[in-house]
Amino acid sequence: MQAKQILETCLYVDELVEAEAFYSSVLGLLPFSRVEGRHVFFRCGNGVFLLFNAAQTQQSTGAVPPHGANGPGHVAFAMQEDDIPNWREHLRQNGVTIEQEITWPSGGYSIYFRDSSGNSVELATLKTWGL
Repeated sequence: MQAKQILETCLYVDELVEAEAFYSSVLGLLPFSRVEGRHVFFRCGNGVFLLFNAAQTQQSTGAVPPHGANGPGHVAFAMQEDDIPNWREHLRQNGVTIEQEITWPSGGYSIYFRDSSGNSVELATLKTWGL
């Protein structure tokens, strides 16, 4: 057996309202579910991107087992090669500092920056992973 794809991925953030604003304005993601103080969920392509308040999800409160993490995490979102200059400008216009840009041996390209909670966010072309 082999898993087919990643269905959801998540990061843990300190301030959900601030994080929702960041991912909505900077990455254009639209939230479809939220529980105040606990989580905000976004659709992203064929998957789901989840933001959680770890202080809330580390408590056992229902059917889902407790989970959470402390410290900065990492997530990568796909971008088209042709959009690299546009992403640079979009990030600049939104006051987001680019931390690093990397051209990978595979021919892929990545732009790294931080979200409002200090998580490492990457925009990467599909060639980064040979896709």
